[in-house]
Amino acid sequence: MDIKRVTLPLDDETILSLKTGETVLLSGRVYTGRDAAHKRMVSAIEKGDSLPFDLRGESIYYVGPAPAREGQAVGAAGPTTSYRMDAYAPALLERGLKGMIGKGDRSESVIEAIKKYRCVYFAAVGGAAALISKHILSSRVIAYDDLGTEAVHEFEISDFPAIVAIDCLGNDLYKDGPTRFFVNKA
Repeated sequence: MDIKRVTLPLDDETILSLKTGETVLLSGRVYTGRDAAHKRMVSAIEKGDSLPFDLRGESIYYVGPAPAREGQAVGAAGPTTSYRMDAYAPALLERGLKGMIGKGDRSESVIEAIKKYRCVYFAAVGGAAALISKHILSSRVIAYDDLGTEAVHEFEISDFPAIVAIDCLGNDLYKDGPTRFFVNKA
């Protein structure tokens, strides 16, 4: 199996090279955010307020990390179900967000926004939160600290394992994967 190394933040050339079903190792800067943080960011956009970070080229990991144990940047850090951010994702993609990391399928409106704004959605493995946390080198809260673990963090990650679930052309592993990767023996 070929594994592609991807450096964050993302650029257009990298995004265009990514294909649904590819296994990737992500390294670089990623921000975190779950539904409460997404709601605040979209509210800020609607009010004309500034966001806690410049979205252009950046990626968001849908996670609420557990508190760190001694010697770790974070505790368990498994992906959150992505559809919870679907109401907010198109507005963030429109403003330059290029990558999203989570688990589960996405709505048609998010897939259309991925295609329109040339973005990518990566799937992280659910149930592997303790293993994933070993790929997070550092973490600092940058906004909405009142949300606790759901505050926006800036992570530095190294060789974070993921799969390209939806590429910039709208190819969707959740829809096409079963027929593409499995043989129906029924």
